Amino acid sequence: MKSSTYNPDVLNCLANLSNDEVFTPPTLANQVLDLLPQELFSSPTTTFLDPVSKSGIFLREIVKRLDKGLETKMPNRRERINHILRKQVFGIAITELTAHLSRRSVYCSKDASSEYSVTRFKTASGNILYKNINHTWINGKCKYCGASQEVYDRGSEAEQYAYQFIHTDNPHTLFNNMKFDVIIGNPPYQMNVGVEKENYAIALYDKFVLQAKKLLPRYISIIIPARWYAGGRGLDAFRDEMLHDDSLRVLHDFPESMDCFPGVEIQGGVCYFLWDRDNKGLCKVYTHLNNKVEEGEPRPLLEKGADTFIRYNKSVSILRKIQKKNESSFESLVSTQTPFGIITSYKGTPQKTDPKDLKMYISGNEKEYKGGCAFAPNKMVTRNHEMIGWHKVYISKAYGGGMAFPHMILGRPFYGEPCSICNQSYLVIGPFKNQKESENVISYIRTKLFRFLVLQKKNAQDAMRGVYKFVPLQDFSHPWTDEMLYKKYDLNEEEIAFIESMIRPME
Repeated sequence: MKSSTYNPDVLNCLANLSNDEVFTPPTLANQVLDLLPQELFSSPTTTFLDPVSKSGIFLREIVKRLDKGLETKMPNRRERINHILRKQVFGIAITELTAHLSRRSVYCSKDASSEYSVTRFKTASGNILYKNINHTWINGKCKYCGASQEVYDRGSEAEQYAYQFIHTDNPHTLFNNMKFDVIIGNPPYQMNVGVEKENYAIALYDKFVLQAKKLLPRYISIIIPARWYAGGRGLDAFRDEMLHDDSLRVLHDFPESMDCFPGVEIQGGVCYFLWDRDNKGLCKVYTHLNNKVEEGEPRPLLEKGADTFIRYNKSVSILRKIQKKNESSFESLVSTQTPFGIITSYKGTPQKTDPKDLKMYISGNEKEYKGGCAFAPNKMVTRNHEMIGWHKVYISKAYGGGMAFPHMILGRPFYGEPCSICNQSYLVIGPFKNQKESENVISYIRTKLFRFLVLQKKNAQDAMRGVYKFVPLQDFSHPWTDEMLYKKYDLNEEEIAFIESMIRPME
């Protein structure tokens, strides 16, 4: 009796380079390929480009589909494989290491000109390019990707991370002006530029998507972080372009990145999409959450009155009901960050050193600061002096708390008495008539509906004033409960159940 043996796919076993450069599992690569019209794999003229090849998984799986799809048109398998590898499948690796890995996955040899290559090319690279090019420095930054010259001007012998596909004004020249039917891949997500702090990073994935559009392929399907929906440093123009692009026809959204990439946590989740040049219209959104997939009706990427993407299909009807009231936004009560001009690192003193010192709320676990309270002289306040005397509410400017649902979304608000201030850890909400009105506002913030509406704009730890845009103002002469709000906005049982499933109580 023969014993069965387990022969795993080696590309399932790769460890990720980092959370910025994530290898694509074979299963996920095939899910992305399933978005494409499958007749593409039965045509000997369809051309594919992965401009960010890491493991070569997309190219390998494309070759497998073409090999099967072209069987009847090209019965001789040797001729068929030669044709596919030479005429249909192309890639650009992101590093020298991934160039070797990609060629090994596709050609069975890191040297495409060797006798071990499935198809023997004249060059070692075959149709999977890699060139260690330099950044183009202007005033200390790369004009293409924004990399810091201080960090990445390393000399020709070191890896520059100047990704070939986006470091050119004319990507057509990379393959001699060849036209591609499909551009597909999983690009590097960000680059550490070490400007303001060690882990300060800028987004890169948007640049790959925009460069792919320049080539005007028939289809684009790329895996990227989902922060572009509502936030992300430097992504405003990209978000505006994507949300107004009616060629974006399918979007698969993963609010929890581990549902897409097991073991990889990416704040805000990830997504992949299908861009169809010749078939414009509404977008069908699929939400992957808690091991379930929700398929929505085709809808606009940009809802009326919104400037960001409404992530959850079930949120749309709730938001529309609330917007019918035409109420002002709670955002108008929320301060900008650093409300008193005092940075987070300033902690003041544990006790008053002068009778005129102001009570200052800070974050942290320093034992000498009881209850997160410190004291600071009035001269430390450099802006918004009028807020010192307000009855107000303080709330954290950032809240993570894990992104698994049901989630709190915001830190706990608390009353801010007159003659109190805070450092950069908090935002100020106000002004209010007295402590009672402030506490009524707190009751509103604690409701699930309030925090659910914040969730529509918040997809990372930061909770600056902009995340409160969809929250309507209320009459704060009395406290609020969810039951009161559900009735006011005529929410049905299904909508209420969805809110309750997404937001946990704020005890």
